[in-house]
Amino acid sequence: EVQLVESGGGMVQPGGSLRLSCAASGFIFTDYGMSWVRQAPGKGPEWVSRISYGSVPFYKDSVKGRFTISRDNAKNMVYLQMDRLKSEDTGLYYCVRGYGLDRIGQGTQVTVSS
Repeated sequence: EVQLVESGGGMVQPGGSLRLSCAASGFIFTDYGMSWVRQAPGKGPEWVSRISYGSVPFYKDSVKGRFTISRDNAKNMVYLQMDRLKSEDTGLYYCVRGYGLDRIGQGTQVTVSS
């Protein structure tokens, strides 16, 4: 059974930082790219970043230069370092196996507010 467990969210002021983690299990981690997706209140999910199985990163334009995705294949973990956070980054963040938008874990809430 595929499991993805997200953690690391919280409430921060604009300009602050958070580091999200995603623990993956139930599949061969190194066979898959991984993605981070977020869903703001009242809106649909949007892709934020992805990393290939070879660790090549890609980012949504609005987070380029502020967010950094990484993976640790030895630990089956994916991370999202978020710096210079903005209010529009607020949402429920979750990781996805591959490059879709479907959530299977609980996600982790990020709230950016002064």
